[in-house]
Amino acid sequence: MTEAERTITTPDTPEDPAAHSPDEGVPAAAPADPARRRRRIVVLIGVAALAYALDLLSKIWVVHSLEHHDAVDVFGHYLRLDAIRNAGAAFGFGQGMTIVFTVIAVGVIVVIARLSRRLYSVPWAIALGLLLGGAFGNLTDRVFRAPGGFQGRVVDFIAPEHFAVFNLADSAICVGGALIVLLSFRGVDPDGTRHQD
Repeated sequence: MTEAERTITTPDTPEDPAAHSPDEGVPAAAPADPARRRRRIVVLIGVAALAYALDLLSKIWVVHSLEHHDAVDVFGHYLRLDAIRNAGAAFGFGQGMTIVFTVIAVGVIVVIARLSRRLYSVPWAIALGLLLGGAFGNLTDRVFRAPGGFQGRVVDFIAPEHFAVFNLADSAICVGGALIVLLSFRGVDPDGTRHQD
């Protein structure tokens, strides 16, 4: 048997990918750490639960204490608490499209659930948790508040001067979205790696 035949028929010991030079095109990917991913999932769920609880409790208080009453001044006329029911999206946009926004909220929740399977970044976990908690907060209103049938009106109550009235769920969604934009600009992916555009 020639040397060439022995080379073809005899299996070599597995090569270490790190031994390849960079120009050979073999990526040096670190193995996934399931425990680390589970910790990030706990952060995501914790942030989402906190955002959801604060939104839900604030709306319960608003419905019982502010609805059908005069607005309450917080910082003079610059910021008031004024309970309204909103059939649109965040900040009152898209009135009359409640079903559409309900479907969008469900879609956001599904996308976040899918992203969580490759989540290794704490900032991404916080951002997605804020989005998830906010989406659940407003979705709860759309499902359970009048007139029902996934067309419920969302309770809004934070009313800055010359701006739309909103709630804590809207705030969580906006902060989470802004954090995602910032992370994307900085090149941080949900799996914790960095990319260069």
